[in-house]
Amino acid sequence: MKILVWLILCGIWGTTWLFIKVGLDDLPPLTFAALRFILAVIVLGAIIAVQRIPLPKSGIQWRLLAITGVLQFSINYSLVFWSEVYISSGLAAVLQATIPVFGLVLAWIYLPEESITWVKIFALVIGILGVGIVFIEQLRVNSIMAFAGSVGIVIGAYAAAHASILTKAKGGGIHPASLVFGQMVCGTLPIIIIALIKEGNPLNYSYSGITIISILYLSIFGTILTFWLYYWLLSRIESTKAMTIALVTPLIAVIGGSIFLDEKLLLQTLIGGALILASVGLIVFRKKLKPKLIVTEN
Repeated sequence: MKILVWLILCGIWGTTWLFIKVGLDDLPPLTFAALRFILAVIVLGAIIAVQRIPLPKSGIQWRLLAITGVLQFSINYSLVFWSEVYISSGLAAVLQATIPVFGLVLAWIYLPEESITWVKIFALVIGILGVGIVFIEQLRVNSIMAFAGSVGIVIGAYAAAHASILTKAKGGGIHPASLVFGQMVCGTLPIIIIALIKEGNPLNYSYSGITIISILYLSIFGTILTFWLYYWLLSRIESTKAMTIALVTPLIAVIGGSIFLDEKLLLQTLIGGALILASVGLIVFRKKLKPKLIVTEN
């Protein structure tokens, strides 16, 4: 079941790149992100009300949701959307692949049971190398703003990893749906404010049918379903294993682009993809060796 959920998350988050690319033809990035999360809050709030899912009641729990919501949604998504104005989506994908690297270090701090091993380090190195090979033609920084955008993506990756680790370490008693809802309520408001200041009234933009479909898909599948499943999964497996999704989604996005957008699939994609899969295999699918029982003769 856990492997199935992991694969579903890779598949859905891998396709969100396509819907974002299509939706940005009509909408500016921050407005697009704000609409995505506003709709997600409304729909998830209705689901929670109908199913009577308990919301957090203590101040400590809401403080956790506020911190992780700002990290996961305000900082991460705002910086990602802002940075992609100045850098290529390929470079953004490579830099976002550092999420499990930050997660590995932060887990060592907050989750003592999750140790740093040489196998994990090696796996993450070849995984990031694989993503880099897939997008090697886009790894260019041509200006100060492009450099700033690159730094922004890395900061966002750190924020996303920190949010996941804090959620796993301290949010175990909160229902996954309540986790997502609380984080979005706390984390979406800054995005709305920045979008209104920077990009103006969202009613001034045109909304084609495909843009509306993109918002719906990203809200329902790319946010509610994925984060609900992600927090369910995060509570059951090592955080590093869960965060390797960030290595796989760029590869799925490239394959999806070749299928649905007639983008050319290059040999480097196959080489990089093989490295990514090897990385994931080492971290996610490698079985832990059981300690041998040593019997001594008296």
